[in-house]
Amino acid sequence: MEGEVLKGHLDMIVLAALEAAPAHGYAIIEEIRRRSGGAFDLPEGTVYPVLHRLETSQLLSSHWEKSPIGRRRRVYALTKHGSASLAARRTSWVQFSSAIEALLAEPKLCRT
Repeated sequence: MEGEVLKGHLDMIVLAALEAAPAHGYAIIEEIRRRSGGAFDLPEGTVYPVLHRLETSQLLSSHWEKSPIGRRRRVYALTKHGSASLAARRTSWVQFSSAIEALLAEPKLCRT
């Protein structure tokens, strides 16, 4: 996928990846890759600034925890505000994508 196409949708993509359960950064990247069928293979340098921005906006919260191998990692979770924001973005996306699909559908001949 082209980076410019994704740019305006990264917040929604990250929020959606965290909807089911809290996760650390790499797990979020993997979840996005898995759920998109590999179409969205985002580098860490793209995802971490989004995570920080969403946390600053209080759409996410985070805490430190130890991984199974003993390293510390930051785990992110949706806040109530984040869940509400995702719901609103999802509604908007469905409306937008339906309109685009209608425009891209095979044109019907108009009889006048």
